[in-house]
Amino acid sequence: MIDLFRRNWLALACISSGLIVLCALGTWQVKRLFWKEELLARIEKRIANPPIPLTEAMGLGFDKTQQNYLPVKTIGEYDHSTEAFFFTTGPNGLPGWNVHTALAMPDNKIVIVNRGFVPFDFKSPDKRSSGQLNGIQSVEGLLRFPLTEKPFGSLENNLEKREFYWRSIADFVEVMQIQNKEVLPVIIDLGQTEVPGGLPIGATSILSFPNNHLQYAVTWFGLALTLLGVGGYFVYTRERTHP
Repeated sequence: MIDLFRRNWLALACISSGLIVLCALGTWQVKRLFWKEELLARIEKRIANPPIPLTEAMGLGFDKTQQNYLPVKTIGEYDHSTEAFFFTTGPNGLPGWNVHTALAMPDNKIVIVNRGFVPFDFKSPDKRSSGQLNGIQSVEGLLRFPLTEKPFGSLENNLEKREFYWRSIADFVEVMQIQNKEVLPVIIDLGQTEVPGGLPIGATSILSFPNNHLQYAVTWFGLALTLLGVGGYFVYTRERTHP
């Protein structure tokens, strides 16, 4: 046995190292699976609750882990001159824009509202003027926490054209020219609402999340078994031919 290890120490070392790495990756994916399932269950439970006043949510502090997708409600007046457009896919599967608008609330604070989806051809407010609601509006939707850094692979926001490919409060503030206002660091994704003319179409929050961690775990552990089999066969055949 000692001679076997001495003759095959390099192969055995490589096999052992590979098994350690592959099993570690598989174990990590199992942990991610439990984390994702817990996250999904928590969000599903959260969105089933009735909306609470935005001022109440603000009083709790803004905590992404506890408040993302929290149903909230508020009142305010839209400033349609601030419209900005986030590239997305609509309910019919066709690409278009989610219209984001600054909402001025009675306490003089501003919250950015994702009013919903419009097709490319209806980006211009002139083509959906009946949906440009004026006066004090009641707003109900899900509290969302935008990213603080551009995600890998995403296009840069085109601030000149008011077109967004990732949601950034700082960029929204610049485009909407509300730097002198107190802007909340969150966005409200508006729920399903009846809008004259039918646009924008609300309820655009994506509530299904990919959960492929089990597949990844099976893949890593499968590769570990494959490596063990191939490596073992290599050592076995090498020993059979050893004089």
